[in-house]
Amino acid sequence: MATMPASELPADWIEHRRPDDREPMGWIRPDGDGWVAVSLLGRDLTGPVDWHAAEEALEDAGLRWMADVWTLERPEGGALRVRLVEVTPARVVVQTDDFGAIDVPVERFELPWPAPDRLRPRRDGDPDGTVLLAR
Repeated sequence: MATMPASELPADWIEHRRPDDREPMGWIRPDGDGWVAVSLLGRDLTGPVDWHAAEEALEDAGLRWMADVWTLERPEGGALRVRLVEVTPARVVVQTDDFGAIDVPVERFELPWPAPDRLRPRRDGDPDGTVLLAR
């Protein structure tokens, strides 16, 4: 999917909000005779499904993933442990994980939306921030 500014979100994408507090969960977009659930990161969560299944996919995904640790693979190699700071159809901002400390310097990265594949959920073997590398 190509990067697009918020003002250029397709007119046929329908915002889906959580029923209880109206928090945005993503979008549902048409695809042939079906519907595709799209996360706030701009990534497809389903292939073409019926409307109800698309809603369920967004609600099942929830928003918990936004608080998770992520990995940002650097173009020049290496990976960073990061947290999501801002996710909008205009941009995605992540920063190196500060582990909850207020005095730790962080590095911020502004990424295009939809989020590129180099931003991904943390996997086993990714940097965990507790291992010191020998120099």
